Amino acid sequence: MKQFSLQSLVRPNIWTLKPYSSARDEFSGSEGIFLDANESPYGTLNRYPDPHQKELKAALSEMKGVPSENIFIGNGSDEIIDLVYRIFANPGKDSVLICPPTYGMYEVSANINDINIVRVPLLDDFQLDMDAILEKVHADPSIKIIFVCSPNNPTGNRLKNVKALLDNFHGIVVLDEAYIDFRADRTYVPKIRKYPNLIVIQTFSKAWALAGARVGIAYAQKEIIALLDKVKPPYNVSKLNQKAALDALSVKHEESERVSKIINEKEFLIEELEKLPIVKKIFPSDANFLLVQVSDANSIYNKLVDKKIITRNRHSQIENCIRITVGTFNENRLLLSELKKITV
Repeated sequence: MKQFSLQSLVRPNIWTLKPYSSARDEFSGSEGIFLDANESPYGTLNRYPDPHQKELKAALSEMKGVPSENIFIGNGSDEIIDLVYRIFANPGKDSVLICPPTYGMYEVSANINDINIVRVPLLDDFQLDMDAILEKVHADPSIKIIFVCSPNNPTGNRLKNVKALLDNFHGIVVLDEAYIDFRADRTYVPKIRKYPNLIVIQTFSKAWALAGARVGIAYAQKEIIALLDKVKPPYNVSKLNQKAALDALSVKHEESERVSKIINEKEFLIEELEKLPIVKKIFPSDANFLLVQVSDANSIYNKLVDKKIITRNRHSQIENCIRITVGTFNENRLLLSELKKITV
């Protein structure tokens, strides 16, 4: 295998960047009279949060069996996606490879950062087209980053060829595991020890029920984590959001119970949706949602909206498909009740 060189992948200005040093970097103690950060001396949220999220990283380290130095906390996964571009891809020069249909922020963030996008669509079974991917990366040295999502959004399936991708591509591979908690035995987090170019993204937004708190996680070798820390804003995750994540981790059994309920409800939805004439196909899902091919996605989506039931119309990505998030017991039955009334 070609020798991996992190420096060769990093933008030169980022490699030599001297990061901002916050007041809490220069003094990290918790006791004293703090007159160093121009904060208000009054109130309960008057002090800046821990810029390095040490307590949250320690809790994740214990749960995941990964050293804290291999963990980065972001203001949602979207911040991590943006930071990856800013660290590894030169605007107007370098490229990213994505495999649509997939999470739309990979493309949006690339456009914001003026990064060229190379697209290799998934195969008909929504798996990676490895032959086409390898042909592209071998022919185009400007491809510095590959983003893949497993389980994939919006298709819901786990990708089978991630190892082959890591073994054959020497740029940065970002594996987005936003939905991995619904299939926890398949995580690639332990693989960061073997692959120095691997970044695994996870989130508190899905199984942990904290979408409103915006807490994302990246796992990677410590050299990559150090670069993420160098480029991020100094206080990127609020004290409130760090506490919300810590509180969730302290009652992990609640997360496990939620996941079990969601999986059971998903199986119920599959069974009932298969009985409906308007449903043509339900794609296999390892996530907390179902991609459903229907007779007329636009019409069915709009009819559900009229009943205040909001799904996601994915017809523009996959013909006549809607994406249905698994809801509560009552929400799922209301959905089915309305779908049974629709004829198109």
